Amino acid sequence: MGRVSIGGQAVIEGVMMKNTDKYAIAVRKPDQEIIVDVKDYVPAIQKHKILRLPILRGIFNFVESMVIGIKTLTFSADFYEDEEETVKEKKRLEKKKQKVIEKATKKGLDIEKVTKEFEEKQKKDSDSVMIFCTVAMSLVMAVGLFMLLPAWIASLVDDMITNHFVLGLIEGIIRLIIFMTYIWLISRMEDIKRTFMYHGAEHKTINCLEHGNDLTVENVMKASRFHKRCGTSFLFIVMLVSILVFMCIKTDTVLLRLIYRLLLVPVIAGISYEFIRYAGKSESLIANLLSKPGLLIQRFTTLEPTPDMVEVAIKSVEGVLDWRKYLEEERKSK
Repeated sequence: MGRVSIGGQAVIEGVMMKNTDKYAIAVRKPDQEIIVDVKDYVPAIQKHKILRLPILRGIFNFVESMVIGIKTLTFSADFYEDEEETVKEKKRLEKKKQKVIEKATKKGLDIEKVTKEFEEKQKKDSDSVMIFCTVAMSLVMAVGLFMLLPAWIASLVDDMITNHFVLGLIEGIIRLIIFMTYIWLISRMEDIKRTFMYHGAEHKTINCLEHGNDLTVENVMKASRFHKRCGTSFLFIVMLVSILVFMCIKTDTVLLRLIYRLLLVPVIAGISYEFIRYAGKSESLIANLLSKPGLLIQRFTTLEPTPDMVEVAIKSVEGVLDWRKYLEEERKSK
């Protein structure tokens, strides 16, 4: 069965699926209704040929995936906002809107048109600021916690160990320990567990489709919740690639070491993307062996979903792909 170019992520009480030129977010609202929002999407690498080069495409795909991920999380969170905070925000915007209406009335402008433009602008500005701040904070936290902190801790033994290969290995081990501890800690949080169940539903749905089975709740529930192209596997590969890269770089000062770690983050992300891309398409022994650690970590980041969660994941796929037509064409081609 040929692989489809679908990937996704879990969101709050839902699943996002992305396929080539669009993505869909399916969320089960508090009243149990499933709402599906479909967005058109043109990747940067499709607009500029130079960005399709190996390594570069990984860097831009990583950044775009983060932006889309934050957008979809924001969309799903809107259905589960804190009621008190929502009321306060609505009151604030209502006062601001009234002032705009008063000014428009004095100028003799179309009140309905002005109100609509105001609401659209507020929504767009609010989302843009939130997405920018969240992406920036996420990158700072990730780079600081998983790249700079291990390098600084390893520098404490500089006087005892002079071999930069050994220092690089020690730094890498520290990085893996921090990463695994982080994964284990968040997997223990009750609020995160439901998201990890939706993560499992996402993987099961994609696996079911890639194995040529109809997307019914029964079929999807039987599929594996582990997948080689998972973002968790990508992060683990980033950890491993960083060990190999940093072991080969010798620096004389701690400051220079930290600067190198910071500057090489995009390159490491690009290299890791190329491996995940290869592993996702290959069934070779090497690809499968190198994918094992990432699949093992998914035992923490994915949980067995309930049938109603799988139903949401299927709805998300249907927003970006006519799976019945796809499977029919695949079966005819055999």
